[in-house]
Amino acid sequence: MYYEIVVIGAGPAGMAAAIEAKRSGAGSVLVIDRDIETGGILNQCIHSGFGLLRFNEELTGPEYAERCSRSLVESGVTVMLDTMVMSLKSHGSEKLVRAMNPSHGLMDIHANAVILAMGCRERTRGAIQIPGDRPSGVLTAGAAQRYVNIEGHKVGKGVVVLGSGDIGLIMARRLTLEGAMVLACVEIMPYSSGLTRNIVQCLDDFGIPLLLSHTVTKVIGKRRLEGVVIAEVGEDRMPVAGTERFVECDTLLLSVGLIPENEITAGAGIDLDPRTKGPYVDRNMETSMEGVFACGNVVHVNDLADHVSLEGERAGRSAAEYLRKFDETKGRKIVILPGEGVAYAVPQHLSIVPGPGTAEISLRADRVFKNAYLVVRDEKGSVLKRIRRPRITPGEMERISIKNDIISGDSDMTISIEEV
Repeated sequence: MYYEIVVIGAGPAGMAAAIEAKRSGAGSVLVIDRDIETGGILNQCIHSGFGLLRFNEELTGPEYAERCSRSLVESGVTVMLDTMVMSLKSHGSEKLVRAMNPSHGLMDIHANAVILAMGCRERTRGAIQIPGDRPSGVLTAGAAQRYVNIEGHKVGKGVVVLGSGDIGLIMARRLTLEGAMVLACVEIMPYSSGLTRNIVQCLDDFGIPLLLSHTVTKVIGKRRLEGVVIAEVGEDRMPVAGTERFVECDTLLLSVGLIPENEITAGAGIDLDPRTKGPYVDRNMETSMEGVFACGNVVHVNDLADHVSLEGERAGRSAAEYLRKFDETKGRKIVILPGEGVAYAVPQHLSIVPGPGTAEISLRADRVFKNAYLVVRDEKGSVLKRIRRPRITPGEMERISIKNDIISGDSDMTISIEEV
């Protein structure tokens, strides 16, 4: 089985990548996904707020997915669902994707280029090691979202949310609307990790308290969760003795972070960034393996599906250009280093491209800043670009456009956040 381009993942990133690859001249494009329908996580996100950047109107997750799925079919992309990708290997200019499904069994798919768009997964209780027994009623916010929105189950009556990620904030509102009592949203950091609009619309509007610098230290219950112990934490994020209190509840939702889904990436020997947990990519979204591109939440966890789709489009265009032997990644690469106040920056390096144009850099702060500058400097410390922001938070992705004539030098660049 052969296709010019194989896209792994049919969420917003994968669909956008496949559509753009066809639009950019690719002949045969295959999208593979392990689910039984396209759309990925969008299908269970029935709230609005999608599509404002990409479609200039407010859509729900399923509406956003339907538009992308319809474009996917109209573009002539082949879609293979209910199919699990087992491995990816590179043999020079040819890539081998090994996959399996109930219809074909184990199969080898050959391609000239591959786009990784597997998305991300939630961290579970085991990842944060909360002491206590293993009663029912402890589940991730994403699992609760699927139970409620797709399968029609009620997950609990009294709920505590641990973590203030966007899915947790949205589920706090959703469960309140379903008749549950959401007692608190507990966040170990001194700031929320979710979008400001979600804090306002999902917590403040419903009177749900947000307890910053707090965490759950123990779950209590045998068959079903009976309650949790909440405590304040110090600057070292360790519980402060004497601040513990018991909160009676039957459900604990975990919204404690997302991790890029990169088992296939690591198995292929592609270099991963320890900060983002995703692959290193350049401005074309090409990884350290030639002809293999990555986009969306498999590279770094984005805050908006619109941004995920835009990254997918960039990867799709680049893969199509790669097929035409256009390769602007050769030669020296300018390394993008995260400086003071910056947790990570993507892409991690930029190729030198002659002529007009810009490179788009996405980054996240490592803490909250008020009235600060995003500053790009060269190796000598000279300022290449400076942008003022009234507020910068880890929950909101920041973006900088850098002109090619700045990148055309021979100096690596550092992006920092500097307070006024």
